[in-house]
Amino acid sequence: MTFTLTPEAAARIRQSAADAADDDWALRVAARRDDDGALQYGMGFDEQREGDMPLELEGVRLLIGPPSQALLQGTQLDYVELEPGRFDFVFIPDGAVAAPSPAGCGSGGCSSCGG
Repeated sequence: MTFTLTPEAAARIRQSAADAADDDWALRVAARRDDDGALQYGMGFDEQREGDMPLELEGVRLLIGPPSQALLQGTQLDYVELEPGRFDFVFIPDGAVAAPSPAGCGSGGCSSCGG
């Protein structure tokens, strides 16, 4: 499986973990397809579950659950300035030309989500 994390995203995730004072954390990234075919993304700190694919990228421990693994293939997680002074995480699918909408959950504070 290929999933990438930019240095900017990794730095923000590490900062969120430090702010939470959580030394034993992993970031779960997830995706699901809506009824209309659109992909929805999410992320949050979580514990490893059976079947998870653990990854270590840019000093960040990631977990990807079985339902999300195929949907996240070739995806990159970035942290960008969407408009002046407004930064957020974005998931960029393989082959995407324009930046997609920001993550549905996990912006800044990395709230929990399933997947």
